Amino acid sequence: MSLHIALYQPDIPGNTGTILRLGACLDIKVHIIGPAGFDLSDRALKRAGMDYLAQAALQRHEDWQTFFTTMRAEKHRILLFTTKGATPYTRFAFQNDDVLLFGRESAGVPEHVNNLADARLTIPMKQTARSLNLAMSVAMAAGEAIRQADL
Repeated sequence: MSLHIALYQPDIPGNTGTILRLGACLDIKVHIIGPAGFDLSDRALKRAGMDYLAQAALQRHEDWQTFFTTMRAEKHRILLFTTKGATPYTRFAFQNDDVLLFGRESAGVPEHVNNLADARLTIPMKQTARSLNLAMSVAMAAGEAIRQADL
């Protein structure tokens, strides 16, 4: 399985660094869709990613359109993780080369991005909870996709 993680305009360098570390450890390519809410050379990003950043497969995309065009040309499904999703991620059949897309910590993704996703998935939570930490959500989603691939 060749899984991809995509972060839409991430806000928090520590989360992004943690996700890059996860990608490096699990051999998952990470895409950052700009503009990010911080300088990608930020110290917090390096601290969270530790010495794994050099091992991470990172691809930066200037904006949504560049990312979307690239993913469509490469025939990837784009799976948006959102609190507004109707399908629990544990009831979804992941495929090779899927892209797990996550929105900004502060605002999610805009409507046009939501509308272009091939599926909108959610991580079920109790109703009084607003959201999980981004890095935790990415780890849960990636773990399920890998489990299904039986890697």
